[in-house]
Amino acid sequence: MFDMDIGIDLGTANVLVYVKGKGIVINQPSVVAFEKKSKRLIAIGQKAKLMLGKAPANIEVIRPLKQGVISDYSVTERMIKAFIDAAMQKKRMFGRPRICVCVPSGVTEVEKRAVVDAVYRTGAKHVDIMEEPIAAAIGSGVDISLPKGTMIVDIGGGTSDVAVISLGGIVESNSLKLAGDDYNDAIVKYIRRTYNLLIGEPTAEKIKMTIGSVYPREEPVVMEVKGRDLVTGFPARIVVSSEETIEAFAEVTSQILDTVHNVLEISPPELVADIAEQGIILSGGGSLIYGLDKLVEESTGIHAYVGEAALEAVVVGAGTTVHR
Repeated sequence: MFDMDIGIDLGTANVLVYVKGKGIVINQPSVVAFEKKSKRLIAIGQKAKLMLGKAPANIEVIRPLKQGVISDYSVTERMIKAFIDAAMQKKRMFGRPRICVCVPSGVTEVEKRAVVDAVYRTGAKHVDIMEEPIAAAIGSGVDISLPKGTMIVDIGGGTSDVAVISLGGIVESNSLKLAGDDYNDAIVKYIRRTYNLLIGEPTAEKIKMTIGSVYPREEPVVMEVKGRDLVTGFPARIVVSSEETIEAFAEVTSQILDTVHNVLEISPPELVADIAEQGIILSGGGSLIYGLDKLVEESTGIHAYVGEAALEAVVVGAGTTVHR
């Protein structure tokens, strides 16, 4: 009765925790705020994210994961432990959990080891590593054990994974260190270049989620944006349209499409035939940007669609396969 199975999607932008029998119990930004001198934790998750760009000099607010891998080991370990403790309290169990944690398909053995060690140090009894495309496919409702080709395009915060899966394993894949965070950076650069206005990352993310598009909408939408005028140094406001975000996102989007093309080109023809029949599945937060499915379909000639619960697919896949 004290056994507990946990799946963790350790993402660059968000950490999701799935408890078997309970579902997703934690969905928080991968952000930590701590006091610089004492290293005392002040906030984790959403509370810490609200401090981004607003903290005084004695408080550091960081994202301890960059491009899907650990950039700050000790802070990541403390963040994972806090989330696991919170998950276990919600389940009201006190045993040591078995944990399956997801990593991008392109990480090295050293990077995998760092993740495993960090999770073990939180008190786990057993730790499994699962590659994100496989977890995303399972979480999207695909039976990956069949001799049938399935293509997953998983666009997270720091990495985009494109993989062809068959018989329970990855046949061909490519991991691109370019994803949702790069869309935010692209907006910051575009607005600075076009309007001489400086905005922060939280504002850029809000633009991306509200009007961000990679494909023309039937009716363009607009949004008022506030920032600092780089000429006068004073606050200023502008109106940005969804059409402008297409232009801002163009470079990042083209690299993701190139990766999709490359993986299709090197995949066995029989599996490509399967993919052409059943379509390309998009998952991850980045896949929710307006029109990405239409753009992939237009670019490849293969039907593309956003899988069910795209944001949660990876953690659901991990959580439902723990310790099988």
